[in-house]
Amino acid sequence: MTEPIVTMEAIVKNFPNVRAVDGGRFDLWSGEVHALIGENGAGKSTMMKTLYGLYEPEEGRITVRGRTFETLTPTEAIALGIGMVHQEFMLVRELTVLENVILGFEPRKGGGRIDFDEAEARVRRFVDDYGLHIRLHKKVNEISVGEAQRVEIIKALYRGADILILDEPTAVLTPQETSRLFEILRTLKADGKSIVFITHKLREVMALSDRVTVMRQGRHIATLEASATSIPELARLMVGRDVFLGVQPSNRHGSGEPVLTVEDIYVPGDKELSKLRGVSLELRRGEVLGVAGIDGNGQSELVEAIAGLRPVEKGRILLQGREIQNRTPLEVRAAGLAHIPEDRNQRGLNRSMSIEENLIATVFRKRPLSLGPMLVPAALRRFAERLIAAFDIRPPRPEVAVANLSGGNAQKVVVAREIDADADVLLAAQPTRGVDVGSIENIRRELVRACEKGTAILLVSADLEEILSLSDRIAVMYEGKITGFLEAGEADEETLGLFMTGGAVRA
Repeated sequence: MTEPIVTMEAIVKNFPNVRAVDGGRFDLWSGEVHALIGENGAGKSTMMKTLYGLYEPEEGRITVRGRTFETLTPTEAIALGIGMVHQEFMLVRELTVLENVILGFEPRKGGGRIDFDEAEARVRRFVDDYGLHIRLHKKVNEISVGEAQRVEIIKALYRGADILILDEPTAVLTPQETSRLFEILRTLKADGKSIVFITHKLREVMALSDRVTVMRQGRHIATLEASATSIPELARLMVGRDVFLGVQPSNRHGSGEPVLTVEDIYVPGDKELSKLRGVSLELRRGEVLGVAGIDGNGQSELVEAIAGLRPVEKGRILLQGREIQNRTPLEVRAAGLAHIPEDRNQRGLNRSMSIEENLIATVFRKRPLSLGPMLVPAALRRFAERLIAAFDIRPPRPEVAVANLSGGNAQKVVVAREIDADADVLLAAQPTRGVDVGSIENIRRELVRACEKGTAILLVSADLEEILSLSDRIAVMYEGKITGFLEAGEADEETLGLFMTGGAVRA
């Protein structure tokens, strides 16, 4: 082919109070992996959603296989062979995994009935090729965040996409799963499929991509051959300054005083008895205890049980010596706990409200934000503006609805509110999921500062680099149990990845 399979030129897309894309451009050649990178709010996902037909641009042209469009619909995009794996999942929660994958593309048998046996056989071929262990007959509202991401990947491939847009596809995968995914993507590329790879993980960009396009503040900054650039250069182009990307070994040591104690707890999962079985841990003041494990092995249930979001069948949870198991989330928070939930939309935000309203949600009753029953608008605005500046939330306008923010900026709203709570214990579940490199640096720095002030942090992250960067100790979870603890200095990504799949860990 002598022309790109996709060309996007002079794309402009506006939202209320936000110009998301300002003259954006991008092209994609047949049989290549083209990475699209940039800070949160840079316009990456918006650009690709215009290609997939979810957004209608105000200006610009999209050309696919020689046909030029001012706008596309999702139906037209799918007919053109375009598939998209979204960062924010596009799944029907009350349907099963299998039903979600085949929705709109159901194989039929006599009488027009859906041939579920044929559908399952087709889908299982993709599941087996990826090795991603998706439970096809579970409802989506019963599966983990990581499994939901895998459903999106399989769904796009099942629909026959040969232009595949992947928006942060490895965010919840172990290093071994990521390596396997990359093998599949390289096979798809060798078969002539074209892949747009949106990620914040620059090592993955360098490992997988042929070309890289950088966006900043809605504009095209550069398109480079991956072989002719470097991680520091890409980070600098993304953020506009040098960014420290190295892994720092922990220099902190907890005071020895237990702040949070979990004693032999048993916790149910969704539709499963005793998802956690006999889990015990101790978290000391001023330390980070990282929890590593393949998504779905009990990390979510552990965090939710501590936060009061899930019942405890047996055992005790003590915060500052006071039992908090089976207390309400409000009571647990009042006892000295803050919580960054893994699913910001379900647990962390009211998307119909503004940035300011979400930032003040847990403190608006306190002085000087209120006087008796009366709120103090000027104090509320100053409070929100302080956190917006500290965490670089974009756009920096307190009145903007959270629904109009990029996924990464929405995440920063949650992180800012919970870190600022100055709690005794902070449960940080996937705190930098979907966040760009500059913001990751900032969030990690704020977590370290919280520790230095005495907050104890239980860190659950699918990013093993994050676990290794921040943790003083690391607990490994497998099949609902903690299989052992490691000092951070004793671990690396490959070792943790092996332990997370059932290898023995020294207790």
